Amino acid sequence: MTGKGFGLKAIAIGGLTAALMAAVPAAHADGKVIVFAAASLKDALDAVNKACEAEVGEAATISYAASSALAKQIEGGAPADVFVSADLDWMKYLSDKKLTRPDTEVKLLGNQIVLVAPQDSKVDAKVEKGFDLARLIGDGRLAMGDFKAVPAGKYGRAALESLGVWSSVEGKVAQAENVRAALKLVSTGEAALGIVYATDAHAEKGVKVVGTFPEDSHPPIIYPIAQTADSKDKDTAAFLKCVESAKAAALFKEQGFTVLAPSN
Repeated sequence: MTGKGFGLKAIAIGGLTAALMAAVPAAHADGKVIVFAAASLKDALDAVNKACEAEVGEAATISYAASSALAKQIEGGAPADVFVSADLDWMKYLSDKKLTRPDTEVKLLGNQIVLVAPQDSKVDAKVEKGFDLARLIGDGRLAMGDFKAVPAGKYGRAALESLGVWSSVEGKVAQAENVRAALKLVSTGEAALGIVYATDAHAEKGVKVVGTFPEDSHPPIIYPIAQTADSKDKDTAAFLKCVESAKAAALFKEQGFTVLAPSN
């Protein structure tokens, strides 16, 4: 990655960390529901939060970052009432440590991963077994979430391995701290291509989808939601109920998510 790319990454990390650490104490002072949610949910969950404000009694304060980073924050004692992960692994990570309330856990949403390029790119791809991704990237970079921790990166690597092309592009990967940061690298032209969720591509006008990964090339993309074990806010149950409602389902679908949870 270029120095410029590393600069962007550092700014993104610093901004997310500062936002996370700043928002939590302020929210607790206001007595608001605190939600830690996967970065890919931002547009949809912001809309849901606004729509649920009347039913909950107030808008929740939501901190967005990689599911891995948020789970580690909760493990480290950061106050949160609700956790929404972009995969089952990080929810299980907290559940196994008894840091969530299993009776509140719901498989809320589904998604897809896609290959994106800058809006003015001439690249077109058929994502299939053995496709020449290295040639499509050329001398550029492939942006994706940290493939050892960030769910979108893990899904992306699994798909590339399944399709038999991972070894040809591993050295071209520019890892980002979350999927939205990877998306930014593509939209600004700092990466030739990127692997992001379909919903991220929908939300960013600076990129276009040039291929969709077969669903059987990676584990199912599932977003679980649960109340944390240490949640104290009296409005948390109301927030969860609204997020799992038909009203919220319509907003999630507008952003391209598949709704898995039965609407209450």
